[in-house]
Amino acid sequence: MRFQIFQQASYEGPGIIADWAVLNDHTAEITRFFEEQYPVPGMDSFDVLVVLGGPMGVYEEREYPWLTEEKRIIEKAIGAGKKVLGICLGAQLVASVLGARVKRNQHMEIGWGPIWLTEEGMETSVFSHIPEELEVLHWHGDTFDIPSGARNLAQSAGCRHQAFDYGDNVLGLQFHLEFTRRSVQALVENCGDDLSEDTHVQPASRILARQSPFMRANHAMRGILLQITSESLRPGED
Repeated sequence: MRFQIFQQASYEGPGIIADWAVLNDHTAEITRFFEEQYPVPGMDSFDVLVVLGGPMGVYEEREYPWLTEEKRIIEKAIGAGKKVLGICLGAQLVASVLGARVKRNQHMEIGWGPIWLTEEGMETSVFSHIPEELEVLHWHGDTFDIPSGARNLAQSAGCRHQAFDYGDNVLGLQFHLEFTRRSVQALVENCGDDLSEDTHVQPASRILARQSPFMRANHAMRGILLQITSESLRPGED
């Protein structure tokens, strides 16, 4: 399959996603919206659209004018039946396109912490390889409402809506499974001001201290990518 990856910031890349695609005989092209000039992909140029995170909000079109065009492409991709995976800001963009409200979360949520799958999350095939409780990397201040027609798949202590699916081709993840230690180090260097003391915010030293959570999260991400490229997100449903 052909992956098209939308990147919002120079320091927040695709983590393991592009490498996984190439290693599994797919292709991966990256649209870097933060660059002065960027190619706009046509609907016939990709099969899977991955929308990455970033420091901006979905409502900041004046400061980041590409968001308007990005939302338009996401909407067209969903309508065309492309597989769409949104991560963090990417999930918020997808939710917004589907008519849901994106707003400030009650807390900043940054660092390692568990998510718990809902009943629907435990039933969906895309999470079939993920335990009911999984430690993931959070880095967000906004949250989304679950779009009409979508299913809430996961939650955490700091955020009620951590994942959703919509139809058989759309998945949104508020958390990060794609990050490597290098990815997080880049975030710490560029977004360190986010690491203020709060209930659900961890210091950089704690976030970077352990390798095993990265390994488990990356394993979960590979499983999701395998499901996305092998079948619909809701197989067997009408």
